[in-house]
Amino acid sequence: MNHLFKRKKTMKRISLTLRGFLPIALSACLLAFCPMKIQAQRRTHVHMTDVSTQWDFPVVVDSIEEMRLDRTRNRLLFNLHGDVTVPFALEKIDSLTIEEEPAVETKDPYQVFQLYITTNDGSAITSKDYYTPCHILLNARGAYGSFSANGQIRGRGNSSFSWYDKKPYRIKLDQKHKMLGMAKAKSWVLLANYRDVTDLMNTFVFEMGRWMGLPFINHTRYVELFLNGEYKGLYQLTEQVQQGKNRVDVSDERGILISLDVDDGPSESPYAEDNFKSQVYRMPVCVKYPEDEYFTQNTVDSVKNVFGELEQAIKDQNYPVVDSLLDISSFIKYLQIQEFVYNVELSAPRSIFMHKDGDGKWVMGPLWDFDAGYDFDWGDMYTGHTFFTDYRETVMGTNPLKRNGNYNYVPQFFTDLFGCPEFVEAYKAQWAAVRDSIVVRNWDECMKYVKNLRLGAMEREGTAWPVRNKDFETELEKMHQWLLNRADFMTHLIENIPMPEGKPVGNEKLCGTVNANVTMQWSDGYSQSNRVEVSKRRVLQLMGISEADFSEANVTIVPLNTDGTEGYNGTNGVFGGWFDENGNPGQYADGHVYIEVFQDLWSWNCGLYQWNCWDDEHTVTMQYQYPHDGTLLKVNVRVNFTISRGGGGWW
Repeated sequence: MNHLFKRKKTMKRISLTLRGFLPIALSACLLAFCPMKIQAQRRTHVHMTDVSTQWDFPVVVDSIEEMRLDRTRNRLLFNLHGDVTVPFALEKIDSLTIEEEPAVETKDPYQVFQLYITTNDGSAITSKDYYTPCHILLNARGAYGSFSANGQIRGRGNSSFSWYDKKPYRIKLDQKHKMLGMAKAKSWVLLANYRDVTDLMNTFVFEMGRWMGLPFINHTRYVELFLNGEYKGLYQLTEQVQQGKNRVDVSDERGILISLDVDDGPSESPYAEDNFKSQVYRMPVCVKYPEDEYFTQNTVDSVKNVFGELEQAIKDQNYPVVDSLLDISSFIKYLQIQEFVYNVELSAPRSIFMHKDGDGKWVMGPLWDFDAGYDFDWGDMYTGHTFFTDYRETVMGTNPLKRNGNYNYVPQFFTDLFGCPEFVEAYKAQWAAVRDSIVVRNWDECMKYVKNLRLGAMEREGTAWPVRNKDFETELEKMHQWLLNRADFMTHLIENIPMPEGKPVGNEKLCGTVNANVTMQWSDGYSQSNRVEVSKRRVLQLMGISEADFSEANVTIVPLNTDGTEGYNGTNGVFGGWFDENGNPGQYADGHVYIEVFQDLWSWNCGLYQWNCWDDEHTVTMQYQYPHDGTLLKVNVRVNFTISRGGGGWW
């Protein structure tokens, strides 16, 4: 027996070789040494061979009494803290060692680490709403301190959890702890990156954001995960986006953290008490902090009002006020990152975080969720993993003020500042400062991870999750070339953003009103053949501007409430509005008729919502706005809709 189990006099290391011996040998060995205590902070390392590689999982135990075989003598069990049993298949165990952690940590974040999670009852993780108690074993491989701890685990994510077999997870430790050099906290995230064959899409953005100076950027640690003994593949371990000293560090008393996210907003989460539609742009907003015990309806209303001040300043294009409320530098960097990687989630919006510390300015970030960027093919979104096809597509467009990109319904909250010359000038200067290094520097940083991923982890990931015959190396090269091409394209795009004249503040002139009469067929609903035709000559005549002095790039068209105040564009058009029964612009659900303006500023789409619209007539108002010689010139367009019931249909 002594040749199986050896102990140094200093108790620094105890080795037990198992492979090739019957379980009874281990049983007798454990019985013989069960009185022996293991000094605190020492780890029992379980060494296994599986998936053609060696695995090492450190378990904190105070005594060998906590190790035993199950009744079948086929599994080695570690009883931890009385309520968790971590099992290992005995046939896969090569050896056990009991030793102290290395005195010197290499602080190498680029390694691929090993993570072993066991639920208390061995149950699978099927819910993203409820936590399951578990025990976590993390092998830091000498780079940082390894540890094991009790905690909880659940699923996370929306489409990534619902659509794909490889699930992302959220971990909550019972006690705060550092994870692989990342600052101490309870909550952590395991990103599955199932869509992303390269596993680098989020990592590249995190590196880019940190390099550009955005605050509270997440870190990347790659781990290979075993869940209840089953190999689950490669995961990206990172911080949970939340308020906290080591996370989004805004004050406990007056800090705010929000996400602009349709999934967490009132439409998709109508029974939640932490969300609202923003006052001006009607965006879905979820209050992430304050939360839980600090949370009241007054909190929601307060955040809504404070955020509404910023929205109104942006809508008014009042640059000095915006500058006093918003960290414009972070806003510019954030938008450039979103556009650079073609993250279409900006248009929804989804996963757009903002924070504010007391009386300080609103700041964009942290950055989050980028596996829908890089020209992802949404036509095959449930099973596809196709990226990098075209580097010339845009979210906001060649003229963001007009939202003339692929997603012309991107909230104007992100684009209205392009009507301010100071903003456009700063936007161009920021890109000029980073364009030459943005790919080279951050790709080189990603390659430090790839060097270690190539040592077997990506091969094992590909075996566990074969993805439509996509090859890691091929996709890696596609991504690199796409980014290089994209950087050149972005330079051309940004250099050619039109420089606006700027919207005058406080000096306005209503020049008159033109009328347009349109008949819509009730039976045609949204798809009307008639359009709202406006005389450009008449509008310019009222404004007193010659066509030679007029630039369509500086035109804004807004829907008006019946009291003459500006309303909200709830359509997919560059300009437009859904109008309710009283003629006030609002949301689609309450709308009777709509107007949409795309590239042609003088011929507008129109339609009606059959379920709501039973009236024979509607009168609504749109307003042209044009800055000229320090004055904002305005012309109202009163549109008189007559609804015809001819041509069939149902009612």
